[in-house]
Parts: sequence; C-alpha cells; structure tokens
Amino acid sequence: MRALEAFVRTVRLGSARAAADELGLSPSALSRRIGNLEDFVGKKLFTRARQSMQLTDDGHAFFEAVNPQLEALARAVESQSENLSVLRLHLGVLPLFGTQRLFPRLAELRERHPLLHIDIDTGAHLEDRVGDVLDAAIILSRGPSRGLHAVRLDYNKVHAICSRELAEKLGSEPDAEVLSRQTFLIHNELPESFTAWRAEIGLADLEPTAIDHFDSGQIMLEAAAQGLGIAIMHDDHMRRAADTRLATLFDVDVESPYSYWFVCKPTALEERPVRLFHDWLVKAGL
Repeated sequence: MRALEAFVRTVRLGSARAAADELGLSPSALSRRIGNLEDFVGKKLFTRARQSMQLTDDGHAFFEAVNPQLEALARAVESQSENLSVLRLHLGVLPLFGTQRLFPRLAELRERHPLLHIDIDTGAHLEDRVGDVLDAAIILSRGPSRGLHAVRLDYNKVHAICSRELAEKLGSEPDAEVLSRQTFLIHNELPESFTAWRAEIGLADLEPTAIDHFDSGQIMLEAAAQGLGIAIMHDDHMRRAADTRLATLFDVDVESPYSYWFVCKPTALEERPVRLFHDWLVKAGL
C-alpha cells in the first residue's frame, strides 16, 4: 500500500519531488518504493532521466487499472463511516459554462458522490484566485498559467451571433461599409476573438461604430437576441442556448484563440473533493 501510494501520488502530482514532499519522504526513498512496486508487478512503470519521471505505456495501463479500485475502496470506507463529514469543493465557474454545461450534469456527480458539495463562485479573475479562495476553477483562456494543473475541455469556433432580423438585413456576404455601422458585443476577457473573426472574413481593419463590453456571456446572448448588436462568441454557446431568436452571420469557420480549461494547483489533486470532481469532469466530457 505504501508503494501504491507513492506511485499514485507521483502520477497525480506530475512530479516525484512534489510527491516525496507530500509523503514526507526523501526523493530516494520515494524512488525505492516505486522500484519495489515495479519489481512486484514485473514492469517498468516510469522512465527515469535525471530529475524527471515519465509514465511508460505499462505505467499508464497500471494507473488506469489501479486508480478506480482505490476510489472504490475510498467510497466503501465512506459508506461505512459514521463520522465522515461533507466533502466541500470551492469551485470557480463562468456563468455561461455553469448554466449550459455544468449544472445539467451535476445530478450525476451527486448520485455518484453524495457527500461532495460544491460552493460556486462566478466572480472575476478566477484563475488568479485558484489556490487562494478557490480549490479549482473552470476558465476560458488561451492557456492557463504555468504551475497549474490544467485539463483542456474543448476546442471552439468563433461565430458572429445576432438577432434573426439583423442577420437578414446584413445578408450572406460581409460588407465593410454595412458592418462598420454596427455595434459589436465583446466579452471583456476574450478580445482576440473579434480580431480572429475580422481577419477571417477579410476585414482585419474593420472599425465598427461601437464596441460594447460584457463580463457575462449569458447577458451577451440576450443582448444579441434583443437586437442590441453582434455578439462575437463561441458556436458552442449558441448551439447550447437553442434560442430561436438568434442567427449566425456569414459562412465562415474561425478557430477560437480560447478554450475552456479545468485548473487547480497540482497539490490540490491530493485533496479528495478536487480529485473527485476532476476525475468526473474529465470522464463526463462536458
């Protein structure tokens, strides 16, 4: 069990040194425990080069086989414990991701882990607060900061979204003069989406009459539906909104500079609430 603990922590933390620190071991003692496990199973689980340890194919297979069993053991202990309290996760989530993708699936997580409860924070600067007031966050970013454990949740296309009435007026082909008289709706944290869209339609220098900025994608969609402007957003947002008042402009395929990411401190994965949510989120494919 000590050898399994050393192995699993090294995989989850992504660092032998971090795992050794967590277990209160020297790096050499951690290496010996993993070496004993390798001798026992008769397979090399890691490749070793200087200070780094990378999982081999056998190591990946071993982790995938062992980790669910360890989780099952933990759940069995929880089910028999009369003293175990609620598992509390402080999670940062963007409102649109929460309403469209997370909350419709949270009942599955509650059924699987009844003791796991989540405090939701939809405030600004989620990534900066991870490891402080937040255990983890789901952010929309070009790429999370180095030093965070990060899992990319999707890839997106950028679309110009507006009311159906406005889409009919603007037609099927971009017109620089017509578009320059429009108001565009841009999320505060996603300015490069508009840059990418303008370049793709061949109007990189387009300067509209006004750009209105928002800190909520959900409000942006409503503003677009009400005819207040053209929202530059991800196609996934419109598809999930299923709002018949909305339409996309022009037939263009624009790669988004941004993706949704799950982020936490590497050491946070050793905290059971973070690990349970992380593992469920990855497998759920939200």
